[in-house]
Amino acid sequence: MSCISIHQLCYVHADQEPLFQNIDLTVHKGQRLALVGNNGTGKSTLLRIVEGSLKPSSGEVVCSSHPYSVPQHFGQFDNLTVAEALRVADRLHALHAILAGDASAENFTCLNDDWNVEERCLSALAFWDLAHLPLSRPMHSLSGGEKTRVFLAGIQVHSPDIVLMDEPTNHLDVSGREKLYEWVRTCRSTLLVVSHDRTLLNLLSCICELERKTLTLYGGNYDFYKEQKTLALNALQNRLEEKEKELRQARKVAREVMERKNKLNARSEKSVFKKGISRMAVNTLRDKAEKSTVRLGDVHEEKMASLQNSIAGLQEAIPDQRVLQTDFASSGLHTGKILITAEQVNFGYASACLWRSPLDIQVRSGDRIHITGRNGSGKTTLVKLLLGELEPTSGTIVRAGFSSLYIDQACSVIDPRLTVFEQAERFNTGNWAEHELKSILNRYLFPYATWDKRCACLSGGEKIRLLFGCLMIGNRAPDLFILDEPTNNLDIRSVEIITTAIKSYRGTVLLISHDQSFVKEIKINRSLELLDAGPVIKI
Repeated sequence: MSCISIHQLCYVHADQEPLFQNIDLTVHKGQRLALVGNNGTGKSTLLRIVEGSLKPSSGEVVCSSHPYSVPQHFGQFDNLTVAEALRVADRLHALHAILAGDASAENFTCLNDDWNVEERCLSALAFWDLAHLPLSRPMHSLSGGEKTRVFLAGIQVHSPDIVLMDEPTNHLDVSGREKLYEWVRTCRSTLLVVSHDRTLLNLLSCICELERKTLTLYGGNYDFYKEQKTLALNALQNRLEEKEKELRQARKVAREVMERKNKLNARSEKSVFKKGISRMAVNTLRDKAEKSTVRLGDVHEEKMASLQNSIAGLQEAIPDQRVLQTDFASSGLHTGKILITAEQVNFGYASACLWRSPLDIQVRSGDRIHITGRNGSGKTTLVKLLLGELEPTSGTIVRAGFSSLYIDQACSVIDPRLTVFEQAERFNTGNWAEHELKSILNRYLFPYATWDKRCACLSGGEKIRLLFGCLMIGNRAPDLFILDEPTNNLDIRSVEIITTAIKSYRGTVLLISHDQSFVKEIKINRSLELLDAGPVIKI
């Protein structure tokens, strides 16, 4: 039995550029599918079409029941209360009116016998660690993580058959993610999830890749999908190498055949003259020889043209799958040099400091420190204290001489006033030629059409990719990288780029991240957990 049936679905932008075409997909009851693809391929658009909030250009979507959505962005809900965002405000109002003595037919119709709606809402909020939130609380006063949890709580409130999720882990801390993972393991709803969280993707039974305007289904979790993609890429590369080898051989054969033919024609013409054949007959024989040579050349040209077309098709299929090798210049500091020493540090006011116990920490060259803690535990504040952007309320911080680069979620290092190419030129201290700069931009997935694009118009993932491309151009990296949730809002391709970059970087890293796969891959060697009772350093 199908829960979602998508048939010949197309969506075309207002500029007549098709986003995707002729998509077919059947999602059966209880299936859990992931939707992956690079930024801009139309994943969120497809979710909105399935949800019913956006109409397709053509084709149809049929759902067995109305889907429930956990959105990625929440701005449109900021003028609502928690109850209104959960779509229970009218029922709650009717319930309270009935309990207060207003037994009108309108109230009973609105309540529709849902007598435990308030209890269900409070229980769901408590499950997602939001017991402190009244249902009357304005959504604009909540953090991104709290807003996500509100909509996750809505699943338990409404018990929908179909759940759509758009990057649900983006704003969640570690505890929130773990709770979501456990819910996914045990849920019975049909799920269609857009995510770059590899832990979440490995809990889903099918991966649907939206790429090159079409949808491809892989019958397994994310690890299976990656394995199949690697096999497919290797097969493409092998075919490309074979075709290139065939083309080289065909060119060699064509050259040798033409050389032999020309020599044969020359010898034949000399032989004709020696035999005293008339000029008219000589010209006739020469014309025949030239036509024969042209025909022979055409045969080889056709073969080479066919091979070149095959090679072009294979090259077009391969570029976006390449693993980018990032090679930063290493930090010049010797390993173990003390960069920052913080003693008995706290921040806030005497009556309300951020941490119950003051913090002692030492950062040495070569450290890779993961700063963890619940949302609101002070992770970003700690980083700003260590960098000197904030002054501690108590304690002391001593810093040695070192260079640092702070990459926040907005990637504010990128100048919004510049174009992509102008930003790259700013880092061109090594006097790279223009074509070399453009080649590097291409490697970081910035083709010709994006070079004049203003950085202000770039997505979060594009800014991260551009920044690391610029660091490659400058062939310099700071002594200390500070990464504040660097993988949020990035597609999987961009996450792979930043992972490769940081893995190859030889220097010091301070990382704030809830992405456990990313933390593991960049080889963290120390962690600092900010708990309610005070900070705890782990080796």
